[in-house]
Amino acid sequence: MRPFPRPLLPMSLLLTALAGIGAAQAATTDYAIDPVHTRVAFQISHAGFSNPIGSFSGSHGSLRFDELDWSTAQIDVVIPLATLDLGDADWQKKVLDPTFFNAKKFPEAHFVSRRVEKTGNATANITGELTLHGVTRPVVLAVTMNALKRHPLTLRKTAGFSATATISRKDFAMDAWRGVVGDSVRLIIEVEATRSGHDTDAQEHADADQK
Repeated sequence: MRPFPRPLLPMSLLLTALAGIGAAQAATTDYAIDPVHTRVAFQISHAGFSNPIGSFSGSHGSLRFDELDWSTAQIDVVIPLATLDLGDADWQKKVLDPTFFNAKKFPEAHFVSRRVEKTGNATANITGELTLHGVTRPVVLAVTMNALKRHPLTLRKTAGFSATATISRKDFAMDAWRGVVGDSVRLIIEVEATRSGHDTDAQEHADADQK
């Protein structure tokens, strides 16, 4: 007598199981923005003669990132404006006073991502909101991931990104000296973010073994 064939696993249960496997393999990881190795620079026309570069250091914040699903990424970064470096103390003082940044009243810039769209194997557009000089406007960052691996010095998993964007200073109510200072501002951003400390050393070594 032939044994009765075993019933096939219902398709809905099979799909659920496969989805569970995918979810287990894809993990969102928390990273802390490294203020030492993160820099936000800007470039703007000086009366058409040159395009000087200024930069801010000490940016801090957080990154949530799943390397298998960039669309879920979230970034929240604060930029302390008093760290401005233009190479000249008098020039920096003027740019930080109420003529432009008004850093005493608005000491920080703040960027929060709202949408991430992957554009290539290591590139994406990040749409978010930039709050600067008391004004919040949408900004799109063109981002390239340089590396996502264990850092050779800290031995912790680290994400490295480069990004660019263009904003209008008049959009942020900073339109003084229009005959001397250009309106279009090019942003040049370099970011390193380190896996947050609550992750275990065992997980760090496991990630290293997979690379």
